[in-house]
This record gives sequence, structure tokens and C-alpha cells, in this order.
Amino acid sequence: MLHERAEQFLVERARQIRSGLTETPLIALADEKCEIFVKLEFCNPSGSSKDRSAMWILEQAIGRGEITRETTVVESSSGNFALAMAYYCRMLGIRFIPVIDPNCNESTEAQLRLLCGRVEKVAAADAAGGYLKTRLSRVQDLLAELEVAYWPNQYANSDASDAHYRFTAAELIAQAGPLDYLFVGVGTGGTIAGLSRRIKGAYPDCVVVAVDTEGSVIFGGPPKKRRIPGIGSSIKPPLCDQALIDEVQIVSEVHTVEACAAMAAKYGLYAGGSTGSAYSAVQDYFARSRPGVHRPRVAFLAADRGQAYAGTVYDPTWVQQLRAEAAQTAGVEVLAVN
Repeated sequence: MLHERAEQFLVERARQIRSGLTETPLIALADEKCEIFVKLEFCNPSGSSKDRSAMWILEQAIGRGEITRETTVVESSSGNFALAMAYYCRMLGIRFIPVIDPNCNESTEAQLRLLCGRVEKVAAADAAGGYLKTRLSRVQDLLAELEVAYWPNQYANSDASDAHYRFTAAELIAQAGPLDYLFVGVGTGGTIAGLSRRIKGAYPDCVVVAVDTEGSVIFGGPPKKRRIPGIGSSIKPPLCDQALIDEVQIVSEVHTVEACAAMAAKYGLYAGGSTGSAYSAVQDYFARSRPGVHRPRVAFLAADRGQAYAGTVYDPTWVQQLRAEAAQTAGVEVLAVN
């Protein structure tokens, strides 16, 4: 039966994480202003920080009887959560239908089509200029269409934040020790909700900085077209209400790609867009911060690897187009103000 198979596989995976047998590495980055540590979440089995939440959501749902052999899991994702779900569902023999959009990287889409018997790809942008609301609408259509279906709802499911509270944050505390600052990219809200609550519990004075991208509406900014998946949202995810956030840093996509290139050149760290956003936020924050005797200890996550972004963030032609569009948009905004 699925339940027995799932219990054996997922419980063993959770046991390994708790015991530290499969913890992701923490490395130090040389920096003049502060001690920077980055946790390599791309070393998880499915290649990203979403491995934590996908594994824990499935374990909990199966344990509650919400997923059986007859269930089809359906979820909206810009990429990494879909890949994590596809990996675990394939291992468990559970049917999974990801709902993706045109911003999904080509390699990610190809991998999903290899692992999943059915992939839904929406084409119409929503009123905010993104695709999230369109994807969520398609999820609801599929839930009505299928006889037995389960929606993980990573934007509101407390199991998603609980996974990062139990696993990611616990590892970070053990590896990094006392932290002065924690920078977390925000998309669905689960990562920052889980990390911030446990880190604040251990180190109450740690400043939690939420990192978002221009065009995202999570923190009240105006919506506009976004091109890099994995960070930002067209809605404010309910899980964000659980997060303990001290400050917010908004990063442009141009600065994101610049930071990705800088990390690769300086540290050999080939990471995805949300990692570049977090590193950019760290650099900008401490360029403006007051000098002090104490060198602050800072941590952020490398949520996924750069391979999936080879045709976008790391492609000179794509970056040139991004810069041109950003400059054109900025010019239009100036004219509108004048």
C-alpha cells in the first residue's frame, strides 16, 4: 500500500535530516564588511530548498490520510517546488500534475515532462503582469476535474513553513551559531516563516531581512512584469503572516543578474536567481550600514543551482535584453512622473 511505502521512505528521509546525515553544507564567503555564510540548499536531493517543504507536506498529508494510492497531487509552481514534488511523488508512485508558466526555465520544464505524465502550462498573464493567479485558477479547474486530488497549497500550508522551522533552521543554528542578520528571499512565504520563527527564538536580536524583487506585490509594491522565477509573487501569500520580519529589501532583476555573475566570478558559486537577489541585498545593505567595531555575522540561502538559469540569468544576450527593457521601463516611469 502507498501509506506503508510512504511511511518507510519519508520517515527515513526525515530521520536522516534530523540526525544531520543529509544536512546541506554551510560555507563562508570572504567579505570586507561582514562575516557572510551561505547555506547550500541546492545540495538537497531534488536540487533546491523546496525539497524540505515538499517532503514534509507529503509526509504529513499521507499520515493524515489525505493522500492515498488513488490521489493525484496538483500544484502551481514556477519551478523548484514542482521539481521537488515530482521527485518525491515519482519515488512514492503518486501521480503529480504541475501547473507551470512561460517563466519556467526550459531545463526545468523538460525535467518535469520527463518525471510527470501530465504537465499543465498556462499562457495568459494575470492582471499583476505575472502568471500566479492564472496558475492557481488552472489548479482549481484540475481539482474539479479529477476524481481524487490533493492540492498542497504551498502558499498557505503551514507544513511548508514547519519544514523549514524543523529542518533548515535547526541546521543553520547548529552550523553557523549566533547570527546578527538573516537574509531570506520571499516567494511563497514558507521559507522565511519557518526560518525567522526559529532563528528569532534562538537569537532574539538577529535582524531578519526579507528580500523581494521589483514587480512583486508581497510587501505592497506596484505589480509589473517579472522574468526570473523563484522569488516574488503576484499575491501576498498567507504564510508571510507567520514570518517575523524586521526589514525588507527590494532588488531589481538587473541587480539580481549582476550579483549572480559576481558570486560566480568571486567565489565560483553558480547559483540561481533568488540567491543572487539575496546576495545583492546583503551587499547593498552593508554598503549603507553604519560602521562598527563588531563584524556582523550574516547568513542567506543558496536556494538552487545556476544550471537552470544558463539560458537566462547567465546568458549575455538575455541579460542585455533585460537591461534594455529595464531602461525603457524606467524612461516611461520618468515621463509619467513629469
